[in-house]
Amino acid sequence: TLVGESKFFLCEVVGDAKDIDWYGPNGEKILPNRHDIFVSRNDESTSSLTIYHATVENAGIYKCIAKSEDMETQATVEVTIFQKITFQKAPSPQEFSEGDDAHIVCDVVSSPLPVIIWKHKGSVIPFSKDVRFNVLENNHLQIRGIKKTDEGMYNCEARVMTRGEIDFRMIKVVVNVLPTIRARQSEVNATADIGGSTLLACDADGFPEPTVTWAHNNIVLETGEKYSLNEDGSELVIKDVKKVDEGDYTCIAKNKAGEKAEEVSLNVFVQPKITYLNNQTASEFDEQVTLTCEASGDPTPTISWSFKNRVFTEGQQSLDRNIVVRSHARVSSLTLKNIQFTYAGQYLCTASNSIGQDSKHMHLEVRYAPKVLGAVATYTWEGNPANISCEVVAHPGASVVWYRDDVQLPSANLTRAKIYSTPTISYLEVTPDQSDFGSYNCTATNVMGTESKEFLLIQAEVPSSPEIQQVEPFSSSAVVEFEEPDSMGGVPIIKYRVQWRLPGQQWSGREFDAHEDMTSIVIVGLKPEKTYEVKMSAINGKGEGESSPASTFKTEPVREPSAPKLEARVQNKGNSLKVNWIKQDDGGSPIKHYLIKYKAKHVPEWKPEIRLPYGSEYVVLSGLDWNTEYVIHVVAENQRGKSVPGVLSVRTATEPTTIPDGTPGLGTGAIVGILIVVFFLLLVGVDVTCYFLNKCGLLMCIAVNFCGKAGPGAKAKDIEEGKAAFTKDESKEPIVEVRAEEEHTPNQGGGPTEPNETTPLTEPDGKTVKDDNTKGETEVKNATAEVKTVPNEAPQMNGNESKA
Repeated sequence: TLVGESKFFLCEVVGDAKDIDWYGPNGEKILPNRHDIFVSRNDESTSSLTIYHATVENAGIYKCIAKSEDMETQATVEVTIFQKITFQKAPSPQEFSEGDDAHIVCDVVSSPLPVIIWKHKGSVIPFSKDVRFNVLENNHLQIRGIKKTDEGMYNCEARVMTRGEIDFRMIKVVVNVLPTIRARQSEVNATADIGGSTLLACDADGFPEPTVTWAHNNIVLETGEKYSLNEDGSELVIKDVKKVDEGDYTCIAKNKAGEKAEEVSLNVFVQPKITYLNNQTASEFDEQVTLTCEASGDPTPTISWSFKNRVFTEGQQSLDRNIVVRSHARVSSLTLKNIQFTYAGQYLCTASNSIGQDSKHMHLEVRYAPKVLGAVATYTWEGNPANISCEVVAHPGASVVWYRDDVQLPSANLTRAKIYSTPTISYLEVTPDQSDFGSYNCTATNVMGTESKEFLLIQAEVPSSPEIQQVEPFSSSAVVEFEEPDSMGGVPIIKYRVQWRLPGQQWSGREFDAHEDMTSIVIVGLKPEKTYEVKMSAINGKGEGESSPASTFKTEPVREPSAPKLEARVQNKGNSLKVNWIKQDDGGSPIKHYLIKYKAKHVPEWKPEIRLPYGSEYVVLSGLDWNTEYVIHVVAENQRGKSVPGVLSVRTATEPTTIPDGTPGLGTGAIVGILIVVFFLLLVGVDVTCYFLNKCGLLMCIAVNFCGKAGPGAKAKDIEEGKAAFTKDESKEPIVEVRAEEEHTPNQGGGPTEPNETTPLTEPDGKTVKDDNTKGETEVKNATAEVKTVPNEAPQMNGNESKA
């Protein structure tokens, strides 16, 4: 029978039998209380033996013995148990570490014993070709030094040849690889106390995928307030880094094959921080005082000192041996010797290292007696108030008293004196008469001492005469170059008076406001090719000084005007230029008009010349090319001819690429409605305009212009003065707008500016002209003109015309 099957055997006795008993292979009587083998007496002559779930141990010869009172007989039955192929232990998967000697377990039983055959990848393992493979006595498969490439499915096949029985088990072999781990950075630097975080990272490989843990000072780190780990643990973030976080961190990679560890060093640097400084107090002329500053930080910071704009370095200062700096570790001292009142103030202590720096101020208070400062001499004249300034520096603050001839002011004898004070200056205001000029005493006192100083109130004089260096004449003007007077009289010069005349005639003159570095004055309204005398005098608050000796010069003959000075500005549109010009000397003959031409620098052809009247001061060039450099020439023309061109180069702006946003808040319907209303109003306006201009309505105008039909009242018209008429206007030339302005832009044409129309004029009858322009001049400047450039074949204005 087969293992696991149940069988029963019947013993039948012929004749009477008192007892029928069964005996097992071991010769022992089989008792009725066994659960695996059961004996039962069926009737007087039969007994059965039942074997439940037979095992190999149940095999053997069983005896059936029958007994009567005088006889005994027996019979035997031989029970043979056959074991089927049974895999008792063949687990899958079976895991091994790479490099180990692997024993792949496959325990099989059967009777008779089976033959075991090992297969891999569908083929019988060739043990003779690879000595690493071997079948052990217990039929286990041994792989010495197992590799990752040995991983896979193995077939343990058992065969019983006598029965032709076969069975197998597929066993999955997994080769685990010991982790490898590598730190991304073996050394990481971080800065403490700035609330920042730092990242430590290790990359691990192995099979199965290893887990990474971190440890610091033998303590395993976990995600929390201080640390955070990513999903696989390869990255450790240390939050709010402190100096105590410095040290070695261990990253550990672990899987079934084992574990590996790597060290990562964290260096924590600390920004400098000044931890101690002290304010000090000293008195002037003390022997010395020492300021101390301490700082922490890693690396150890260096400490420097500064006061106002001066920096002090280690050791004795080369410029001032009274100042010494000494430093040791984190402490630095600044020693000041022979204390001066100028040492008082804020001293800056700066601690620096490679991470950063920290600075703090400390105050040195120096107590000292008053120091009286201020200009000794003050100039004025009778009846003109003057302030005598007594500036006092002192610590603690000082009280200030004024004296005149040992009498404290103000006094009954000097009622024309008033005293005004600020925290540092005391002003004595005196409105003097002849007796008040002289010496005044300012005395300052505090707890440290007293100091006095004498101040002088001196009567001012009129200035000496300026010295005329040379006169540069033009046809109708002249530039007088001069040197300021040797003596100002003690008070500033406020005006210069210039006088000129033809020989034997009365002097004409004008006063010019003085300003700093003034070395030349322009006189205008002169006659061409005439000899003039010119002299100058200076005026201060006291009065006018003597005139300089007269200098003689002769104006130039009538000639062409000087070149205008040009200045250009890009308009808001970006491709428009406004070109201003300043008229220079007119050559003794009034300027008739200005001629303007321009072109892009890279092309040879000039745009059509523009002719503008005398009163014009600028031209606007519109519709220019974007981001293009233009050359502009402006020529002034009088009766004698044309000036040399004033030349200017300027580049237009780059073309904008953005498109303005539409008006928010209006829907499509509202916009359409607005457009319809606007169109209707425009239609009405055009119709009315056409009627008044052409004596016909809109439809008739369309017929005239597009069908060639003559309108009512149509007739040829002359070209209106100031406009060019065209049958067709197909010109693509830019529109040029011209305006005359009252104000002038600064001259950028280079070179000295010659006398121009903005210079106030002196009339030839000798009357001095005031600074404001005459009404007639204003009217000329307000004159406006408009010009459109036209193609070369278009009709041009007559050369004698002065309007445009």
